[in-house]
Amino acid sequence: MAGWLRALRKTRSIIGQVFSSKTNLEEMEVEEIEEILLRSDVPARLTMNIVDELEFPTRKASRRERLTDMLIKELGETPDFHWPADKKPYVLMLLGINGSGKTTTAAKLAKKAIREGRKPMLCGSDTFRAAGSSQLKLWSERVGCDFVGGEMGHDAAGVAYNAVEAAIEKNCDVVMVDTAGRMHTKTPLMDELPKMCRSMNKRREGAPDDVWMVLDASLGQNAVIQAKQFNEVVPLTGIVVTKLDGSSKAGFLFSVKSELNVPILFTGLGEGEDDLVPFDPQAFVDALFDENSETEED
Repeated sequence: MAGWLRALRKTRSIIGQVFSSKTNLEEMEVEEIEEILLRSDVPARLTMNIVDELEFPTRKASRRERLTDMLIKELGETPDFHWPADKKPYVLMLLGINGSGKTTTAAKLAKKAIREGRKPMLCGSDTFRAAGSSQLKLWSERVGCDFVGGEMGHDAAGVAYNAVEAAIEKNCDVVMVDTAGRMHTKTPLMDELPKMCRSMNKRREGAPDDVWMVLDASLGQNAVIQAKQFNEVVPLTGIVVTKLDGSSKAGFLFSVKSELNVPILFTGLGEGEDDLVPFDPQAFVDALFDENSETEED
């Protein structure tokens, strides 16, 4: 819980105005609550539902209890993730825009796999930028796992194919394919993603087994808009949220289920290789509205 409290300090500084122990929520004006929720990037639809619940209660409970329950329900259940034992190598494809934290997320997942007794491989398929996969190679050396990458200008789909082939030859359990950061508006780069999927499937039927998008929490609702565009090109199966520790707009997470119908699986609470933790809706909401926390404005 302490990690969530530290990571969500900025978000809590805004939305905590509603749920702080210093606030008498029962006497607070509904309009003021509405404004604060919208400022935190809580989606308008959910905000209006909250306003309706405040004005026309559906059950006997305090405002705090009713609102907390609504937010937790909105996030949905997070399935426990386990590396599939019946798929070897299990292939995971990571998508996202530039700077979202894909590369460090791939490294953290590799570290997690090693801790759980699995043999991972990292694939740097960013051939769009000069030395695009060099950072991931450094991470592979740091966490101690195999690596396959491609030089600038090489076919990204071919690099992904080679990684799956190398993983089979080296008896790896898991392959994390880190794709090039790309804006959802860049059609040629977006068209490259289905091609990569087809290429991996040729080497191991059914690959990739999962496609996760890494979302930068500091972008707020714009992150959901980006994810919707990616989801139309390559269907997503999971979400990883990064940079919660620097965001004041984490309320956008309440849009993920309704807009994408994709679970939030992990979240980054810092920059360390062990700072990727399973997403916990209860802990998230409790940390946002922790009654013992400070609610300072940044």
